[in-house]
Amino acid sequence: MAKKKLHNDPTEYVSEMLEGFAAANPSHVRRVDETDIVVRADAPVKGKVGVVTGGGSGHEPMHAGYVGKGMLDGAAAGAVFTSPSATDMQELIEVCDGGAGVLAVVKNYEGDIMNFQTASDLAADTEYEQVIVDDDISVSEAEDRTGRRGVAGTVFVHKIAGAKAAQGASLSEVAATAEKAIDNIASMGVALSSCITPEKGEPTVDLSADEIELGIGIHGEPGVERTEHQSADDITERITTDVVKDLDLAMGDEVVAMVNGLGATTQSELYIVARELNRILDGKSIAVHDIWVGEYCTSLDMAGCSISLLRLDDELRELLNYPVETPAVTIAEP
Repeated sequence: MAKKKLHNDPTEYVSEMLEGFAAANPSHVRRVDETDIVVRADAPVKGKVGVVTGGGSGHEPMHAGYVGKGMLDGAAAGAVFTSPSATDMQELIEVCDGGAGVLAVVKNYEGDIMNFQTASDLAADTEYEQVIVDDDISVSEAEDRTGRRGVAGTVFVHKIAGAKAAQGASLSEVAATAEKAIDNIASMGVALSSCITPEKGEPTVDLSADEIELGIGIHGEPGVERTEHQSADDITERITTDVVKDLDLAMGDEVVAMVNGLGATTQSELYIVARELNRILDGKSIAVHDIWVGEYCTSLDMAGCSISLLRLDDELRELLNYPVETPAVTIAEP
């Protein structure tokens, strides 16, 4: 049976969503006319590196939710689970160019990479760099020619690159710091149920009521293992163990953690996962600077969650704590 959705014409889903988003957040953002682009209300910010991103819709609050002071200067939205057009990405780059260049934070999907590269060629008058986020440890380059996918850990890159740019760093410095963050982030997710896209109206993944899929992608891409349903603690231990191993975390390391809901998971469930995650890290003598719990990168209405860890040093910790004002994340001045 198809799941009911609150939408009108599915082909207008993204446009109507962005119209509502901009109307609800006028102090933070504005929508660029005749595009699916959202930028800071005061964009472009003169003399500051513009930090932009883009990707398919369906992952809200990613991407537009992170547009605002101290984080992103703009974001382009594609159709659900589809890359934005190169022309919208070009417009995004040009609108956010305040004279100091533009850094694009791009998740590792072929369409996003290709269209951003085309857009940068078209926006030839803008000094441009990009970084590729590939935090999903469920995929290896040996298994997929694109390599590891970009998932919820991308939000940490948005936060750190945006803070570095807000501090007045150069384009090359912002890009280098973003790359350092990427090198120290790992993520893995689990699905308890499939998501349902507005166009299809039916589950995109054939997952039975008593099955879960470990390592599933945020668009429903195959994971690493399909098993019977397990307890929250068992799922958390499996994911955390794999993420810790991938980052080669050791006693005395410090991390910030994210427990990210995929769209249809209650806050109480996410906190149960956070509880076990904290216990596991404490047992390994890994210091936890903070745990972000909530919906940061969803998969429409998929039930499940992901865990991301970012290893910190002094610079990354400072940038993570830097004040930010966006619709989805706010950190006040100390």
